[in-house]
Amino acid sequence: MFKTIKNALKTPDVRKKLLYTLLLIVIFRLGCYITVPGVDTFALSEAFGEANGMASLIDLISGGAFSRFSIFAMSISPYITASIVLQLLSMVIPALERLTKEGGEEGRKKINRYTKILTVFLALIEGLGIYLAYSSTGIFIGNNFATGATVVISLMAGTALLMWLGDEITNKGIGNGISIIIFVGIIAGLPGAVTMIWDLIMPVATTGVRAFSTTGLLVSLGIIIGAIILVAAVVFVQQAERRVPVQYSKRVVGRKMVGAQNTHIPLKLVMAGVMPIIFASSFLTFPAMIIQMFIPDIATQTGFWATIYNFSIASSTSQVGLGYTIANALVYLLLIVGFTFFYTYATFNPAEVSNNIKRNGGFIPGIRAGKPTTDYLSSIISKLTWFGGLYLAIIAILPMLVRFIPNVNLAFGGTSILIVVGVALETIQQLESQLVMRHYKGFLE
Repeated sequence: MFKTIKNALKTPDVRKKLLYTLLLIVIFRLGCYITVPGVDTFALSEAFGEANGMASLIDLISGGAFSRFSIFAMSISPYITASIVLQLLSMVIPALERLTKEGGEEGRKKINRYTKILTVFLALIEGLGIYLAYSSTGIFIGNNFATGATVVISLMAGTALLMWLGDEITNKGIGNGISIIIFVGIIAGLPGAVTMIWDLIMPVATTGVRAFSTTGLLVSLGIIIGAIILVAAVVFVQQAERRVPVQYSKRVVGRKMVGAQNTHIPLKLVMAGVMPIIFASSFLTFPAMIIQMFIPDIATQTGFWATIYNFSIASSTSQVGLGYTIANALVYLLLIVGFTFFYTYATFNPAEVSNNIKRNGGFIPGIRAGKPTTDYLSSIISKLTWFGGLYLAIIAILPMLVRFIPNVNLAFGGTSILIVVGVALETIQQLESQLVMRHYKGFLE
């Protein structure tokens, strides 16, 4: 990885893209510290001093922007929600399905345009929800219509600016822009995790002096070793692939006879990447966001809606109890597996791959061309998807239980590690492909 980065810095075009990406990341981080107009910063620090539940989850994704009530407080979550809604609608609306599958580059541009329009609409709803949820906390100066309009418009503008930054990174930088923004937001909590581990090893005694704790050291070592094992497992599975052999017979191309070729179709164990985790997390926490819009003090109440709220936020806090966490984990598992199947079959069509192989005179050894090849590929994809979905679910769910260890408040859960490692690997692979394209020597040389 370090060699790849070193080579990239030596290549002018790639270095320019890297520096441009870094500049946009700096703009994103600066925006996380620009507070929305009309917010009392002193009241804000008191209101968010003990952020938990939905607040802590949104704050993690936004890189601390939510607790500062900055212009990027909503982060890129409205865009993610809009993407989920459009992908689900494309399954039931024939016109959207045709745009997705047959529209080509023009179809993708239209889908992207629809996603941005829906993002602005959802940002308006979410901005109103945030304002209504925190209007009773006293963090707004002169709580009136003008203040509310300023806050909501500022939050919408921040989300729109993040969309633009994501597009710029994707088109002119390195990596997927939206993924990079989420990645940077999550790793911004790394210093807090290091501080938490230091507080475990050297806690503050009643006298106000730090003292060494053997128990804290053992817990810290357990967390570090577990994180290393988790990262290693994520890298191993993300890089692993199932290679399906394909043979092509001799055929005439123009006036020449092309010889037989042996190749393979690389099928990754987790073809969907980290998207099912992001989709499932957004889908699961959506009820809590809606409930908090209409019942700002829901966290202190009891009853049906409080139960739904506590269930929805159980993946991000240990304050709602182990029962809510277990129920949340089971639903989380089902959602991750379901979105894994949905996203995998949306990006890989066994029938289309089978037709392409047959059209080019190829076949899988031992499998007849046509429908048998489609069935064979579908069987492999089904097994890989079951493995990938359960793997993603286990990685995302197990660290949730670590929150019940006293004095442990991890900024990095399984979901965070999956996103961080997945985005890092994807970005490095794209960087390597950029280098290969620019260092490729043709036959004339």
